[in-house]
Amino acid sequence: MIKLGWGTSLVTDDLKYKIDALREANVDYYFGGTLFEKYISQNQFDEWRRFCDRYSCRYVEISNGTIPMSNSEKAEYIARVASDYVVYSEVGYKDSGRSEEMGPQLWIDYISEDLAAGARMVITEARESGRSGICRPNGELRTGLIEEIAHSGLDLGKLLFEAPNKDLQLLLLRRFGPQVNLGNIATSDIVALETLRLGLRGDTLLDWDVPDA
Repeated sequence: MIKLGWGTSLVTDDLKYKIDALREANVDYYFGGTLFEKYISQNQFDEWRRFCDRYSCRYVEISNGTIPMSNSEKAEYIARVASDYVVYSEVGYKDSGRSEEMGPQLWIDYISEDLAAGARMVITEARESGRSGICRPNGELRTGLIEEIAHSGLDLGKLLFEAPNKDLQLLLLRRFGPQVNLGNIATSDIVALETLRLGLRGDTLLDWDVPDA
């Protein structure tokens, strides 16, 4: 999946041609949740839908990481569009202080609420910096939170953990295995991450068997 992060789709040159190239390569795509929040903050929900439809989006992201919107309100938006799009939602805030105030049970409750509303996948926030959401402001993974989520009974196949750097990727790969869903990966890091998943890089060389050629 290719994500055109935050509101970049509004300022990306030749967006139609880039999307055409993705579709030709059978690669799905979606626009960042912050774009949804921008439209909602200006009472333009229908305009957001029209923008997504203009580019034939099958997937959308719905989040409340910046604007003052409760998780229940977010879940209502998910339910409104879940029959028309595949919905990825996001839990966690852009502001690291707000995210740290969210205890593990609240994360689990919000994830469960989004899934019940119709989200196909729930993204756990970490930002491009890896310093919010499931991470502390110093970049450290909130391992206690991760363990609570792991033992919550949630379907881990429906969770996508943002992991924008190698340290986070390694921790999550080792905790959940090489098939864990990871997001917020820079395009320049895709091959490096794949070699970590396959045990073809020094960091995970001894963790998994040699893959089939």
